[in-house]
Amino acid sequence: MTATARVGHDDSEEFEPVYHRYGPHRAGLPPLVPYFRELWARREFAAEMSKATLRGANVTTFFGQAWLILNPLLLAGVYYLLVTIIRQRHDAGLFTHLTLALFAFTMLQTAASTGATSVTGSGRLLINTAFPRLLIPLSAVRTAFWRFLPTIPVYLIFHAVFGLPWHPRMMLSLYFLATIVVFAMGLAAFFATLQVYFRDTSSFLPYFLRLWLYLSPILWMPVMLDRMSRGLRVVVELNPMYPMLTGYSHLLQDGVFPPLWMWLAAAGWAIAAVVVGFLFFISREREFAVRLT
Repeated sequence: MTATARVGHDDSEEFEPVYHRYGPHRAGLPPLVPYFRELWARREFAAEMSKATLRGANVTTFFGQAWLILNPLLLAGVYYLLVTIIRQRHDAGLFTHLTLALFAFTMLQTAASTGATSVTGSGRLLINTAFPRLLIPLSAVRTAFWRFLPTIPVYLIFHAVFGLPWHPRMMLSLYFLATIVVFAMGLAAFFATLQVYFRDTSSFLPYFLRLWLYLSPILWMPVMLDRMSRGLRVVVELNPMYPMLTGYSHLLQDGVFPPLWMWLAAAGWAIAAVVVGFLFFISREREFAVRLT
């Protein structure tokens, strides 16, 4: 791409050519302190992108809000029906656990899926606007979180209807919810980068997330872990969502204080996901415009 720029104000002065060459940039990290300072200064940009997405999806309307609740609620009902038929036993505690965990996992699933396509769907914005590109997948996570918020009062209604205990410890569940959100931020950045290089990532991702759902304490309660084989139990406990969802469920549903290792594991997985996802994204973002043109 070539353009000419005029030097000076005299008609007798010559025009000097200015060349803009777009090509692959060598992968590497920019200075991180100025980058994150700029990222924080432009946080309103991500918020406005998220608000525009919510308005475009009619989430701000009554029926849009209702669908955000009905979709995971109907899915929870289907899963509960299947589990009840298999076990041939009704368990109200399992239903509340299923809705609680499924609401949280749906937020993670939405953040990862929309985050994966967030960069490839913003080609013109990347080319024409200068800003930290990490704001794009982060805006997708914000959108997923705002879609999750209406499900909280729905769960609290079930909590009251089924006579589950109320305890001040329930407020501590916000810690595990925060680790899920931070973990989702790392996943969104990671999959957004993969999608730029491998366009089939978004097609593969739903199958990966569905398998992840089955291995997470959602369709089954953590107390059922003792019935599993040793090998399967090890695989389940290495699942990042196991400490996050189990701690979240223990505190919010039962008012039970989780063991210390769950607090540490949840924070460790969240921090690891953010570090890996953010650094992977930032090291590659300078050539996104070339990959998308």
